[in-house]
Amino acid sequence: MIRLEKICKYYQMGEQTVHALDGLDLHIPDNQYVAFIGASGSGKSTMMNILGCLDTPTSGTYFLNGQDVSTLDDNRLATIRNREIGFVFQSFNLLPRASALRNVMLPLIYRGLNLKVREQRATAALQQVGLGDRMDHLPNQLSGGQRQRVAIARALVTRPSILLADEPTGNLDSRTGADIMSLFDQLHADGQTIIMVTHETDVAAHAERMVRLQDGRIIEDTQNQPAAVLPC
Repeated sequence: MIRLEKICKYYQMGEQTVHALDGLDLHIPDNQYVAFIGASGSGKSTMMNILGCLDTPTSGTYFLNGQDVSTLDDNRLATIRNREIGFVFQSFNLLPRASALRNVMLPLIYRGLNLKVREQRATAALQQVGLGDRMDHLPNQLSGGQRQRVAIARALVTRPSILLADEPTGNLDSRTGADIMSLFDQLHADGQTIIMVTHETDVAAHAERMVRLQDGRIIEDTQNQPAAVLPC
């Protein structure tokens, strides 16, 4: 599914070179639920941008479903994003004057699907996240948790290989955030590959694998830790 080899991302800040990512090697197989965690400045957002094909690395190679996407131009990256990746953002990013159904239908326009098929798939995605009775509501008529569910439905409607979630509970109260994480748990149980970025350890604990970043490097990967030896 995902393979990173010696990924580096450097930014020039005046005379200083910032090593946002500094030689990362990582493999994420199909259907895994991974959380990237770390403090501000650890490289989480840069990692999300690279994995989501929103940015390209300074050096190194990124294979997504067997294709090297690390050197593609912007147009080809946009095609990859629309075909392979669903995004869920902290701020929801919904169109305020469009209904929940219209918001979810939006990514399908770029697939060239006709209106009837777009409506059918968007309806199914909203039902999947428990909002079958809120399809005609505008974002300002929905709670924060419901708006995030619309955003998740919009991410799922293209049937992506990967669901990328950037601080998905950051704008929600604790109870609503717990509901959203339960939805992610169910999506993963249904076979969805999920990659999440968060600074909250309780949110990251929902994932089956936690990768901790610091200064652009992986300092902990729970998948690579030896299994605990239980007493007889």
